[in-house]
Amino acid sequence: MISKDSSLLEIAAIVSEMLQTAGIEAILGGGGAVAQYSDNEYMTTDLDFITYEQHKILGPAMAKLGFKRARGRRHYEHSKSDFYVEFPPGPLSFGDRSVDNNKTATLQTKHGALRIITPTQCLMDRLVWYVHGNDRQSRDQAVMVAKRQDIDWDAVFEWAVLDGIDIASVEQLREEASRLS
Repeated sequence: MISKDSSLLEIAAIVSEMLQTAGIEAILGGGGAVAQYSDNEYMTTDLDFITYEQHKILGPAMAKLGFKRARGRRHYEHSKSDFYVEFPPGPLSFGDRSVDNNKTATLQTKHGALRIITPTQCLMDRLVWYVHGNDRQSRDQAVMVAKRQDIDWDAVFEWAVLDGIDIASVEQLREEASRLS
């Protein structure tokens, strides 16, 4: 099922489908979502599935796909892939704002259903890392997503005000993405 030729999206969908089948709720976020929504302009080797589940439940489920938890680490590796899977703990949130898992997206792929944050949530996630973490790369990733995806800018501005993010930086990002698309 998973091979050296498996793409990031393929592995993400296979893992997501298996987790759902096992009754584990997990949502793809982070760089994996950026890669998906930037049409792979941004590349990553890790898939972050946000979940409340503990490793004692995740481990056996991941083993069904051939993933093993890396010794002393929190991520899972597969012998036939360079991609690895991590499980940051829930709740799913962007800054100080938690998000109901039912307000995310499900992408239907030929490899299964992929539970993933929406493009708007992906942009918010990257903005949090840029503003609060001073991570310029996250801002660049937000632009990559915004220039390719439909973003609910009203929701982004509302969220930014509630999270204390400077509106001018959001407007600047929107203008840059608009120029580049």
